[in-house]
Amino acid sequence: MSQYRIGEAARLSGVSAANIRYYEREGLVRPSGRAENDYRFFTDADLHRLRFIRMCRALDMSLDEVRTLLALDLNSKEDCSAANATVNGHLQHVRERLHELQILEQELLALRERCDGSDAHCHIIEALHAQADAPLEEVRPPAAGASKRHV
Repeated sequence: MSQYRIGEAARLSGVSAANIRYYEREGLVRPSGRAENDYRFFTDADLHRLRFIRMCRALDMSLDEVRTLLALDLNSKEDCSAANATVNGHLQHVRERLHELQILEQELLALRERCDGSDAHCHIIEALHAQADAPLEEVRPPAAGASKRHV
């Protein structure tokens, strides 16, 4: 059985050592053990798990979604349904985020249309200052209704 210290596990998995430690604190990965000098060591199975986490995170899945998928058995029909539900939920989040980004794009385009750079002062900066001076209840934040980042 191969054993890798955290730096080598990071290199082989494509997950930084800092993220490995973070995933360990979050309960997503556990080193297979510790050497006498208290260094963590990871096995090939741990590297696979780290790569799995990296791939899910590359799909912008939250830690809870990753945790759910890690807990599922790929040979179970019930777990396949749970995996589908998890992916469908994430897909809905992505669609909502796309809608929010489209609203943000329109707001930025409207801001950009205020100024072409030919006037004596910048109407973009003027508009941003005006928003900053407005009472909080009058200011609509960019991409109104935007949800929190999905992590």
